Amino acid sequence: MTAPTATTALTASTARHEGDRDDDRDRDRDRLGLPGSPDLLRSVFRQHAAGVAVITAAGGGGPVGFTATSLNSVSADPPLLSFTIGTGSSSWPVLRDSGHIGVHILGEHQSELAGLFARSGADRFGPATDWAPGPHGVPLLDGVLAWLVCRVASVVPAGAHRVVIAEAVEGNPAGQGRPLLYHQGRFNALRD
Repeated sequence: MTAPTATTALTASTARHEGDRDDDRDRDRDRLGLPGSPDLLRSVFRQHAAGVAVITAAGGGGPVGFTATSLNSVSADPPLLSFTIGTGSSSWPVLRDSGHIGVHILGEHQSELAGLFARSGADRFGPATDWAPGPHGVPLLDGVLAWLVCRVASVVPAGAHRVVIAEAVEGNPAGQGRPLLYHQGRFNALRD
């Protein structure tokens, strides 16, 4: 084996520095921002994995519900949560007039249920959906990881949506399984 020459060491050093410059250019490109827009927000949030919930409410015309990935814990004391709903949603008029709503945390085995409640015009409470009226008449879905019945505390306008803040009044966290996630526009299972 021969000892490295000064030329070999210089070439290796130059290659390392050029590699560093490439890394710097990549970091600079990653730091360049795009103007705020609906497409930018959608693209960024496709990178954000979120839990999947179904929100339900009872109305004079029957129960309504929709899939939500915007569910957030707001406060432990009092026990508040929030989610958003579009004012163009078929569930909005019933939810707007409801004093209580149901919040259901879906398990990875419930991607079909999540898809059903996400589809416009679907028969969400048809024969394929196991549910029963719960406290305050709120429709409760069977087989979920956890559920809450909440009192609607506040509704805040936010563009074409409303942020609903609700207080938990009853619930059950004892479901079995792992959570369903939403990422890159698809329902996914949690992986270790």
